[in-house]
Parts: sequence; structure tokens; C-alpha cells
Amino acid sequence: MPAAPRRTRRRTHALLASAATLATAAALTAALPADAHESHHRPGRYQDVQLLSFNDLHGNLEPPSGSSGRVTELQPDGTTKTIDAGGVEYLATHLRQARKGHPYSVTAAGGDLVGASPLLSGLFHDEPTVEALNKLDLDVTSVGNHEFDEGARELARLQNGGCHPTDGCYTDTEFQGADFPYLAANVQDEKTGKPILKPYWVWKKKDVRIGFIGVTLEGTPGIVSADGVKGLTFKDEAETINKYAKVLQRQGVQSIVALIHEGGYPASGSYNYDCDSPGAGDGISGPIVDIAKNVTPAVDALVTGHTHQAYVCTIPDPSGRPRMVTSASSFGRLYTDTTLTYDRRTGDIARTAVKSANHVVTRDVPKAADMTDLISRWNALAAPIGNRPIGYISADINNTGTESPMGDLIADAQLAHGRGLDPKTSLALMNPGGVRAGLTYAAKGAEGDGVVTYAEGFTVQPFSNTVNLQDFTGAQLVQVLKEQVSGVNAAAPKILQPSAGLTYTLDLTKSGADRVVTDSIRLNGAPVDPAATYRVATNSFLAGGGDGFPTLGQGTNDLVGSDDLSALEKYLTANSSAANPITPPKADRITVVS
Repeated sequence: MPAAPRRTRRRTHALLASAATLATAAALTAALPADAHESHHRPGRYQDVQLLSFNDLHGNLEPPSGSSGRVTELQPDGTTKTIDAGGVEYLATHLRQARKGHPYSVTAAGGDLVGASPLLSGLFHDEPTVEALNKLDLDVTSVGNHEFDEGARELARLQNGGCHPTDGCYTDTEFQGADFPYLAANVQDEKTGKPILKPYWVWKKKDVRIGFIGVTLEGTPGIVSADGVKGLTFKDEAETINKYAKVLQRQGVQSIVALIHEGGYPASGSYNYDCDSPGAGDGISGPIVDIAKNVTPAVDALVTGHTHQAYVCTIPDPSGRPRMVTSASSFGRLYTDTTLTYDRRTGDIARTAVKSANHVVTRDVPKAADMTDLISRWNALAAPIGNRPIGYISADINNTGTESPMGDLIADAQLAHGRGLDPKTSLALMNPGGVRAGLTYAAKGAEGDGVVTYAEGFTVQPFSNTVNLQDFTGAQLVQVLKEQVSGVNAAAPKILQPSAGLTYTLDLTKSGADRVVTDSIRLNGAPVDPAATYRVATNSFLAGGGDGFPTLGQGTNDLVGSDDLSALEKYLTANSSAANPITPPKADRITVVS
């Protein structure tokens, strides 16, 4: 496979050795002097700078399937419609078209560009995605939690290049690494106390300078395997941004954008929802609100991510001035176009003029030929593995809802795998964040409708976690279920997907742990005995107490099985055929009261 031509603008920043369009525009309204937007005619005091941004691509080079490849658009009459979106062939075309007529344009991202990727990228440790991002002319990104899935050394390789230490080179040329800097201001080496990556980067064009500070969520260690964050410390997001904003200002950089891999939850799922209705920031909740309110007013805009939501909001900074906070959903379905008006006299952004909007990466534009070539080259390597059939389904198995059919199917597969290891296995629990997609009935290639390929299974479960068995008391099992809606999960519940036989009521009219109705918990129709021992199958991430489930880290009599994708594959193969495909689970194991 020939290597893509290298661009001349390579700007890789080495890690420290320790790591070895219909859109609602949200605008900050106030008049500017008459020459504010005359920058295309003569170099006046003000210069409009286009900031294009996206987040949470997760290696989705091909158009995502099912609900993962659609966005919801609010119509003028109050109804909604869905639009097919995503795919780097289209993202590249949209970004290139958006840049036309904007000589001052910078492209930034908010993390999780790799990790939890479909087979086309994940099979090759996300080298194809980094290659695609180079071609997209990405200028800078923050790290996200998924950039740590394979640890800091692998992140260093994605930045700097080189063949994979175990799998080697996939082509006849060595992997070149990212042309753009990964920023991780709040991720420190435990021993040195220094950032493992460059904390900030300054974009320059002629006399215009804008600084970018990149952070990931402080809670990354709780949602990444322990091996991935070994030897690393994650600091408070706002405190870190404020620290480096002062550093930039001392260097004379007054215009600053924060790239934050943490986000919020808008009141509407429509990408073009007016987040500032009825008032600034009223339409958004979640961690990003407190972060935004504590980030120094020296920062002019926040590009965020992690929650996979779409929003363009203003949230007041500590001085009470509105400030733009954006997120472009996930999987390359949207991009954000923000106008930053740079004041040459002060070197700062005239924040009264900041405006922003999310735009759909529609699939009605020409495909970018270089991306089509990239996909076909890597697909040629992946096809012998990815096209292998592993099962049959009778209809879409969706990954939506508090309890999803896909989540139930995975839990059932892990229960079956657990019973193969130990017949005493009682139940299985699957974390919702580990279910990356559903399975679609319609064929993606030549396999035929209803056929599940290995590549499709990989897209659903790309983490290579193992299926682990542990013993818990009934009291501990009840505590695990209550941890779904309490502790760190109180504000944003993480509802574990249950295997068949486990039933209970989730009462969302209550608060905290009381939302899990203890008396309703049944296993195969019988109440859970607090003193009895139950053998529980989970993935290795949960078995380590991940996702805010400390009790799952306290199990005993551990037994480690195969990887979770193998368990799903074996279950599909054993329980389905072309003549007798699997029917989607009804997702009726949890009774939700709201």
C-alpha cells in the first residue's frame, strides 16, 4: 500500500520522554465598529477567523450505520426529521467547502478522535484515522479519554509515528504519526508532575495569533482501563485551563480557545435547537456548565465533547459575560463553524461578535476522492477478517433507550459464556458505554440482509475486554444496581444492561439510590437473597470497578474468560442461522417509571 503524500506543514510536537445547511446560529449580539467585517477588502482593525471544529469521531471513517449515522433536525413547525450524516468522505468535502472564502481558517477537535473505533480503523490501532485526520487538515486537538485506551506509549506513537510494537507495520512504509499536536494540559506524569503532551499550541497567520489549550475530563481514570492510565495523574479541567491561559497571556497571546473533552446535555436532541432559549445557557446541563463558569474570562470560546451531544450555547464566564460553548455530536455527523472576530489593536477576540452554528455532514455532496482511496486501501487489508459472517438477525437490534436490545443481547452472550466457564453463573451485567453501536438488518456490503459480519460485531464491541466471573453477595448485587443512579452516577445514571432473568423497577420520579426499587429486584422470578452468593459475569473494565461501580471491583473468586467480542460471536453463531435468525430482545427487563 503506497503511503499518502506527506504535507509540507508537518507540525508534530513530541511527547515528553516519560510517555516513551439549516442551522440555528447562536450569536452574541452587539454592534461592532463599521470596519469589523471588512477584513476581506483591507486589513482593518478586525479580522474574522473561521474556527471549524468537531469531536468524538471514534474512528468512524465509513458512514456510521443505523441511529449512529443520523441526526435529528428541528423544523420550523416544531416537528423533527432525521438526516443521514457522517463519513469522512463527506466530512472532508464539507470542511473544504466551508473553508472557501476564509483565508483565516483553523480546524480544531475536542478529543476521542480514535478509540472504540470500527474494525476498519480499530484493527490497525487507528492508524487509518490519523492518516485521514492529516488529510482533513486538522490543526490541533485535545486528547479524550479514549486516546488512553491503549496507554500513553501508544498515544505517543500516534503522535510521533512508528510501527506498532506488537503488530508491526501494516504496509511497506512506516506509520508517520499525526501532523497535528495532541494537547493534554491536565494529564501529568505521576513521577515528574509534568504534562505528558504539549499543554497548549498557538495558531499563527500573519499578525493574528490564537492560543489553544487542550484538556480531557478529570474523571478519565474512572472510565478507562487501569492499564491505560497507569502512571498518569488527571488534574481539574478549569484550574488547568486557567493556569495555561496566564502562560499564554505572558507570551502576548490574548486570544484563547479551550478544547475540553467534557460536555453537557442539551434540553433537546435536535442539533439545531436554540440552546439559549429562554436565557443564556438555560438549555444545557451537565459537567460543562460548572467548568465553563469557572474558566477564566481570558478564554474566548470552549470547544467541548465527550457526551456525544450537539449544542451551540452561551454560558456566562466568571465575569458574567456570555461565552460560546459548542459540541458537534459524534462520529463525524456534524461540524461546528464559529466566527471569532480578532481585534488587531488588542490582540483579543471581540467576543460581542462571536457567532456559531452546527452543520450536518450530509451525504448529498461529492465524496472526497482522497478519502475514498484511503478507505479502499485499508478495507483491502481488513476485508478478509471483517467480511466473515458470525450470525443472523431478523431485524435491526438497536442501541437506544435506557435498556437497549443490543445491550440485552450482549449481556445474554456474556451470561452464556460465563456458564460455559462455570455452570453456577447467575447473571451478566454490561455497561452501556461499552455498547458502541447496534446491528442493522440491511446489508452494508455483499453479505446479504440480516447477516452479521465480524466487522459489524467489532463496531459494537471494539474494546477487547475479557469476560470475567466474580462472586458477590446478594447485598452487594443490590448495591451494584443502586450505584447505577447514585454516587458519581447520580446526575447522569449509567444503567447496566441486564441478562435475561434479572428484572427490577427503575423509578425516575425518586432521587439517588432510591430510584432502584429494592423490593422489585428479581432473579429468575425470585427475590435476591442478601446473604446468598451470586456468580456474576461482567467485562474486565466493570470488574475493575469502572464507570462508577466500586462494588463490582470487590468481587471474589475471579475467573477470566475470553474477550467480549468472541463471546458475542460464539453466542450469535450458536443461536442463529439463515433459516432461524435471532429476534431482537424486547428490552423489557427493567420497568421504567418516569
